[in-house]
Amino acid sequence: MTAISKPPTSNHILMKTARGAGWIVGWRMAKRFIGLGSMLVLARLLVPADFGLVALGTGLAASLDTLSAVGVEDALVRETLPSRELYDTGFTINVLRGLLTAIILTAVAYPAGWFFRDSRLATVILVLAACAVVSAFTNIGTVTFRRDFAFDREFVLLILPRLAGLVVTITVAFVWRSYWALIGGIATARVAQLILSYTMHPHRSQFTLREWRRLAGFSAWTWALSIAAIVRDRTDSFVIGRLLGDAAVGTYAFGIELSNLPTTEVVGPLSRACFSGFSAARQSGEDVGRMYLRVIVAVALISFPAGVGVSAVAAPIIRLMLGSNWHSVVPLVEVLGPFCATTVFGFMGANLLSAYGMLALQFRITIATAVLRVALLVVLIPWYGLFGAALAAAAGILVEYTSYLFLTFRRFGVRFRNLWSGLWRTLLALSAMTLVLQQLGWGWTPFPQTDAAAALTLAFAIPTGAATYILVLLITWIASGRPPGPETDFRSLILDGWSRLAARFQPDRGRQAAVQSHD
Repeated sequence: MTAISKPPTSNHILMKTARGAGWIVGWRMAKRFIGLGSMLVLARLLVPADFGLVALGTGLAASLDTLSAVGVEDALVRETLPSRELYDTGFTINVLRGLLTAIILTAVAYPAGWFFRDSRLATVILVLAACAVVSAFTNIGTVTFRRDFAFDREFVLLILPRLAGLVVTITVAFVWRSYWALIGGIATARVAQLILSYTMHPHRSQFTLREWRRLAGFSAWTWALSIAAIVRDRTDSFVIGRLLGDAAVGTYAFGIELSNLPTTEVVGPLSRACFSGFSAARQSGEDVGRMYLRVIVAVALISFPAGVGVSAVAAPIIRLMLGSNWHSVVPLVEVLGPFCATTVFGFMGANLLSAYGMLALQFRITIATAVLRVALLVVLIPWYGLFGAALAAAAGILVEYTSYLFLTFRRFGVRFRNLWSGLWRTLLALSAMTLVLQQLGWGWTPFPQTDAAAALTLAFAIPTGAATYILVLLITWIASGRPPGPETDFRSLILDGWSRLAARFQPDRGRQAAVQSHD
């Protein structure tokens, strides 16, 4: 293996984090487009039963994977100077975890086929067990991409196998019109990622558990935290299903998914890069509290209007996406959207605590808010139905993320007046956007009667809301004397991206000029 990466220079940590976040968001968008494109093609070549069969198998495999998650990669990212033995120990743990997952999948394959009355499911699960073994041997050296903020290389490592799997899936679907198209694509992507990981990084692991103690504490709490998160996120469905029935669970699931769009598409991807940034700041002695504050006010600049915007146009979006039968989802999204926008406080706080190894605190917060949500669900659902479930979830979200905010501020010496100085322009612009949409009748509208009406509302509401928000934000920033803040950070990021793009073309121009002068 090449020399272990050292912490980056503290002066550039925030900019490197921002660039890395751009690559991660790019990967998220590419993944979405690939998934949508493949779905449009496969929907015409395969039958719903094929998708359902594979979904059962992959759901089981994903659940086992989550239950056995021990956070080896995160532990290596946060280490100041991880040794070769530590990397090799992490690799060995991953292999053991993958083998254990494969053994469990193999053991339940035939019973699962019998339970669901489909013998094909056993074969699907056995193939997925083999895929788990393949993934377990992925080159652990690629963790240095995250340590070195080389998220462009991680983007390549993720996107190329996905494209290879897409080619195989569509090809097999055209030829055989079988569920094996989906399984073949999954297997191809796993094998391609394994090969590519060893092509892109020179590290070659040896089997050892010599440094297991350095990973044990962080890994054990990571596992406990993942279990607590599963309990928190899945309990809602069980309670709603028990009190309101299966149909209500489906409605609630769609409401949560749409409300969480700012989280899944913006905050979640950004938090992956921020974990590397917080870890690097801790290693280099940077003022991590100051960095954390700059990060949350910058991300809030995007997530706040996105969450409120989803709430404002919930009715026309649901009409176009899901149809007229899903109007009951609208009140859920209208309530949950603004609260889900505040996930920036929870996600970034959790990443900061993780970078410092404070997982026990996260575990306690997660368990406490899970208990609170269940209690509120049991109390509010009998009175208000699904709307009560949305209120319970919103209250749980608010308590959880406020807890993270207070905890991180107290632990890292951040003052609330500094948060206010970075957020007040965002909140003012958000208020102006909300007022304009309400007054013009393009926000929080009744459920549209036709798709055309829904499309017309969106055509006016989205650009009007965005323009109002950006205009008020810029006016207040300029009127305040252009103080340092999220606007300054975004301006620096845009200028940095432009200069890097120009630099890529400048050498080519220089070489062309040299050739022309020589001729």
